[in-house]
Amino acid sequence: MNNKMSALLNWVDERFPLTATLKAHLSEYYAPKNFNFWYYFGSLALLVLVMQIVTGIFLTMNYKPDANLAFASVEYIMRDVSWGWLIRYMHSTGSSMFFVAVYLHMFRAMLYGSYRKPRELLWIFGMLIYLCLMAEAFFGYLLPWGQMSFWGAQVIINLFDAIPLIGPDLALWIRGDYSVSDATLNRFFAYHVIAVPLVLLGLVAAHIIALHEVGSNNPDGIEIKKHKDPKTGIPLDGIPFHPYYTVKDMMGVVVFLFVFSIIMFFIPEMGGYFLEHNNFIPADVLKTPEHIAPLWYFTPFYSILRANTFNFLWVPAKLWGVLLMGLAVIIFFFLPWLDRSLVKSVRYRGQFYKTALTLFTISFIVLGYLGTQPVTEIRTVIAQIGTVIYFLFFFLMPWYTKIDKTKPEPERVRW
Repeated sequence: MNNKMSALLNWVDERFPLTATLKAHLSEYYAPKNFNFWYYFGSLALLVLVMQIVTGIFLTMNYKPDANLAFASVEYIMRDVSWGWLIRYMHSTGSSMFFVAVYLHMFRAMLYGSYRKPRELLWIFGMLIYLCLMAEAFFGYLLPWGQMSFWGAQVIINLFDAIPLIGPDLALWIRGDYSVSDATLNRFFAYHVIAVPLVLLGLVAAHIIALHEVGSNNPDGIEIKKHKDPKTGIPLDGIPFHPYYTVKDMMGVVVFLFVFSIIMFFIPEMGGYFLEHNNFIPADVLKTPEHIAPLWYFTPFYSILRANTFNFLWVPAKLWGVLLMGLAVIIFFFLPWLDRSLVKSVRYRGQFYKTALTLFTISFIVLGYLGTQPVTEIRTVIAQIGTVIYFLFFFLMPWYTKIDKTKPEPERVRW
């Protein structure tokens, strides 16, 4: 049997570099030996991506992208399709858990400087993945055709009206009609199921290839390729990704699936944060919900949008809000060039960066919460303060990272 398997593997290798690919990306890919808890979330994001694709395929078998049938088809999946409720809850829970994994993955990069040279392109690929995920989530959000889906899409699309000159035509093109309708649902379904996933898969592949080209960062921020065994060329502070980190990641997968299952089986709505109560009501063009808000992973940027209430330089407040909301996402792309610190890892940075990152994290969480709440005067003021802190983290970064007192990095990676 072993001889037959070897012969088959040789036959494949002669026609496709299977063994060479596995060696290059697993058994002979040397990763730093000091990965910690924060390095689980990249592989977990990949796991959830696969889960979303598989469950999405099964959902499309019974979903009807028709304004008159969409909501009923979701109810049919939940009530009449064998295990349909499980597939639907896996998909809805997976969308939120995807963003949990991605946000923690991004936070780890900010902790340990994973966006710094030579990983600038790797970071840009990652941010493009993030933009694709936001688009994928937005397009998928309309598909259940519930009250919050319908009115949330209406509000977000109408924001494009604020763009000078091209705004109204752009909003009309996105909707495919003069209001959110069957045409909008059909094109959002096409984007969600075909267009964005194709781009997303390509970017994920590019992200992994770029990662394995420059090598993984580590909690010390030290390049392990600088210290290699002179005979073998293997990094002295590296260990093979397989089996060491594949086994380690399996532990993370088990814990993640345990938490995932608790949410999915017992609290799939997560108090209205994962599945909003208004989305269990069919879309009604004549009845606007009392409070319209996007799902939690968009709410920090939604708070920034709502925080701007001032007309400035003859530009209306709505347009400033849209511009700031877009800038809040795009500015992440420039992190590799904004950070002027002599070290990468937070372990060796001074108090300026640690304080700035702490304030940024608090502001992001507070803005996220405020985005789920109705507007009041005091909440608007808090959101404005949070928005200022959010942008100061980036705009002042070239200054405070340059003057920050850092500790000397060790020559070699520590355990």
